Amino acid sequence: MPIYALADIEPDIHPEAFVHPQAVIIGRVSVGAESSIWPGAVLRGDGAGITVGDRTSIQDNAVLHNTDELSTVVGSDVTVGHLAHLEGCTIEDEALVGVASVVLHEAVVGRGALVGASAVVTNHMRIPPLALAVGVPAKVREGHMSEGQNRADAQRYAARCRRYRAEMRLLG
Repeated sequence: MPIYALADIEPDIHPEAFVHPQAVIIGRVSVGAESSIWPGAVLRGDGAGITVGDRTSIQDNAVLHNTDELSTVVGSDVTVGHLAHLEGCTIEDEALVGVASVVLHEAVVGRGALVGASAVVTNHMRIPPLALAVGVPAKVREGHMSEGQNRADAQRYAARCRRYRAEMRLLG
């Protein structure tokens, strides 16, 4: 799998994480236990760094980046959907970032919140805990999520992480 140092800066990947061989991780990136990084995902930590908590799923073709000043922080039990783009933002625990959505500089997606598919969370936006954010630019609808609603999705991906670590094999 392509995991690269950038000069003397090396990724820190927990031994219980799963990184698919077609994902790319570069530089100042930390990946927590039972987290999964799926095919085509790119985590490029060439600035302030990227942190992925425990039991978090970074799905196919997602892009996580940072700036020289702004790190990208993704909490534990988070699902980041296919084709999502996160840069210089914070995604708190148990949040779900939908397919093809974008979360930009200094935005914060609160604990248990959901960013809908193709939504754009613009610079400096705050999505409150348990809120729903949809549209371009994203509009916040509070009170749409219930406590623990996204946790089951994160648990399913943690189970997939364990299965893929144990059972995936290349044929041909």
